[in-house]
Amino acid sequence: MTPAVQLRSADEVAAGWRVHLAALGASCLCVLALFHRDVADLVRMWWTSTTYGHCLFILPVVGWLVWIRRRELGAMNPAAWWPGLAVVAAGGFGWLLGEAAGVAGARHFGVLIVLQGSVVAILGPHVARALLFPLSYAFFAVPFGAWLEPPLQQVTVAMVMPLLHLAGVPAAVEGVLIHAGPYYFEVAEACSGSKFVLSMLAFGALVANTCFRSWRRRGIFLAAALVVPILANGIRAFGTIWAAQFLGLEAATGFDHLVYGWLFFALVMAAVMAVAWRWFDRAPDDAACDPARFSAPRQHRTGPINAALLCIVTAALFVSWAAAIGGRVQSLPQQLQLPAVPGWSRAPLSTRAPWAPFYPSADHRLIGRYVNDRGDAVDLAVAVFARQEEGREVISYGTGVLREGDRWVRVASLPAIDGGTAMRITAPGPVQRVVVTWYRVDGTVTSAPVRVKLATLKARLLGGEPGAVALHLSAEERPGHDARTAVARFRADLGALDRVSAEIMR
Repeated sequence: MTPAVQLRSADEVAAGWRVHLAALGASCLCVLALFHRDVADLVRMWWTSTTYGHCLFILPVVGWLVWIRRRELGAMNPAAWWPGLAVVAAGGFGWLLGEAAGVAGARHFGVLIVLQGSVVAILGPHVARALLFPLSYAFFAVPFGAWLEPPLQQVTVAMVMPLLHLAGVPAAVEGVLIHAGPYYFEVAEACSGSKFVLSMLAFGALVANTCFRSWRRRGIFLAAALVVPILANGIRAFGTIWAAQFLGLEAATGFDHLVYGWLFFALVMAAVMAVAWRWFDRAPDDAACDPARFSAPRQHRTGPINAALLCIVTAALFVSWAAAIGGRVQSLPQQLQLPAVPGWSRAPLSTRAPWAPFYPSADHRLIGRYVNDRGDAVDLAVAVFARQEEGREVISYGTGVLREGDRWVRVASLPAIDGGTAMRITAPGPVQRVVVTWYRVDGTVTSAPVRVKLATLKARLLGGEPGAVALHLSAEERPGHDARTAVARFRADLGALDRVSAEIMR
């Protein structure tokens, strides 16, 4: 009789897993359908972005991590647990905040947390604990880390310059532009090494979990996985500039892209693994988790189908709220006019080095040049949005002062002018400009992106002013006329930016 009882018990466990997995699959499909726009955005970024191309491999790795735990999971009984809906609600609320503030990363993380919460609610907290690393590793599927690019650019420049001097290459630097020999090199965002660092971080986390037991060794390996690619990227950038002195610019940069894209990352990754190999303390056949440590909840249980329906309804509540508040549009006149400024008169725009901010989704775009009796010339550029939504944010990647692939590049950041973010940009010629930026959202005038997002969030959640304005003051560097001084004079004569922006929108 004993074998029969054991066989029946195993069949019951298998049947329970089938029901729970079917409910989880149905719930996840409905969640993906609810957030289909964000899912499509994620897939597009995975497929088209060189920085986030490694995200394409994260979900297959998560599937493999679950697969190697299949025996341990088979020894557990799934149990739907309705308090897991709190995780679903947390993800939905995070998505709602991202939707209201126009922060794509918050929306993407929110969708992932909703899916993770579905696992907790439908399979139970004990199963979720057994799957803690695979579920956590899925966060690498969300593109993040754009904020790393500016500091990594500066680190790369700081490494390259002494190496060039040591190699006897005459070089000077201004911001992220390096003048070495007869050539100019820009340490652009793509050259900062951020994509290398992010890829190595994901790889390092995987190796640390699967090859080490000691937390100390895991920490050391992760630190090496972050530091080594930064150092290697600086050496690569130096090698490219140094090779250009002998091979020419086109040959050196072409070789750099080929080697860096196809070989360099693999070689550095292999070198890190080779050095760390002798300290691996986890055997390949070790169990990924111990099912005896995780017991099924005894309280707050429900049926898997009920849990799946509750997950779908919870997620749908946040999508419905966003749809209800996101359709408001600020009334704007058909034609907008730039303001008159005391002491300044209008003049034709520069033809020597034309520049305009890039806001392709703005409802209105205005730009005009003003001159005064001192000979100062300042451009006022304004972009007006009747409302902000996905693809129509006043602050978004690739828009604003510089566009991706622009002839203008940022040279350096400058001290703020009356709270406005100032930068120096340059174009072939060479021609330089100083550009100062402010934004107005729901009556708040600021240059800080975080404050813009918070003001947008407040307006969209609580029914504030849905429109937004981006305002830029710009002046060329000309002999006898300091651009920064000219912008400061114009800013003083322009008056209160809140009033000016409000008048432009009327």
